[in-house]
Amino acid sequence: MALIADGRVIAAAHRRVGRGHAEQLLPMIAALPDGGRAERLLVDCGPGSFTGIRVGLAAARALGLGWNATVLGYSALALIAARAFADAPSLATVAVVLEGGHGEVFMQAFAASPFAALAPLASRLPEDARAAAGDIALIGSGVRWLHPDRAETAAAMMLPVAADIGLLPAAYAQLPARPVYGRPPDAKPAAR
Repeated sequence: MALIADGRVIAAAHRRVGRGHAEQLLPMIAALPDGGRAERLLVDCGPGSFTGIRVGLAAARALGLGWNATVLGYSALALIAARAFADAPSLATVAVVLEGGHGEVFMQAFAASPFAALAPLASRLPEDARAAAGDIALIGSGVRWLHPDRAETAAAMMLPVAADIGLLPAAYAQLPARPVYGRPPDAKPAAR
């Protein structure tokens, strides 16, 4: 999470949480200056941990109501791509790959200039993602499923970091504040 004013990061905190999103998120926000209060809230809409994304969205919506703040979202994949392009200006394209559960990965390719998604988000089996990526540079936590030998590289460890939000073009930081799942639900309504 990050508190940003006039394009400058005032305070930021980043934790990798396996379980316990709900227990840790609000105290982290409260620890920010002025309790993190802002007129505009941006929240990670995913794809990512089903529970983590929903906890983040619920917290952002609740704080938005309480503070009378605008609540918008961004894609984790776009934010990771923007960071990659900032770190390596020579990159023309990149495919962000995140762990997706059920033996699949979430994948989306982006162009650097102008910044744009080259394809819609897809949930794929690792072998399908590897084939679809071709020779595009791969980054994100799902790289280990495509190339186990690259599991410990910096590119494979990339996760979304809220303090990087200034790297995203405005259009990519104005999504509706609702989950981006990347795959259809496993549960189906009962047939009547």
